[in-house]
Amino acid sequence: MATTDKASPRDRLLDAAAELFYRDGVSLGVEALCKSAGVSKRSMYQLFDSKDEVLAASLERRAPGYAARLTAGPDDADTPRERILFVFEQVEKSSTEDGYLGCPFLATMVELKDPEHPASVVARAAKETLQDAFRDQAALGGARDPGLLARQLMLVFDGASARAGAKLESLDGLTVETVRVLLDAAGVA
Repeated sequence: MATTDKASPRDRLLDAAAELFYRDGVSLGVEALCKSAGVSKRSMYQLFDSKDEVLAASLERRAPGYAARLTAGPDDADTPRERILFVFEQVEKSSTEDGYLGCPFLATMVELKDPEHPASVVARAAKETLQDAFRDQAALGGARDPGLLARQLMLVFDGASARAGAKLESLDGLTVETVRVLLDAAGVA
């Protein structure tokens, strides 16, 4: 893990949580988390009420960077269609990286199975933000039913992320082509 001696105990905990919970799952123990962060359990409990709060805070801190990676810049895409396709190009690209285990927000929700868990609430908000972005771009692109298309795109996104994260599928062109078909069928030019 890449932490420095200058990082605060809170930052070290959140860095360790982001890495370990993604790699090892949310059932990781407090001892392992604190050891990896170089923080005592006492310090952790002074900063957070529970491991659940550490997990939620680590996801909350991760969300803006994750969203930024999926957002097309002005040089990447001009049209709503291109902005939607950019997201899936990024998923395909990410899926080939060492250590890729799928969408961290989906993985957290699936593993926790508790929609009221603080980390599930944060993860759901991140997923809703992506779905809203899909709906907005679909509407701008002239989709007949932007809400339905956004839901379909989320199914492709989550399914592709999960299958690639589980090493069941190579996404090489598969998701982008699937999304092209959906965009054509929805009337997004």
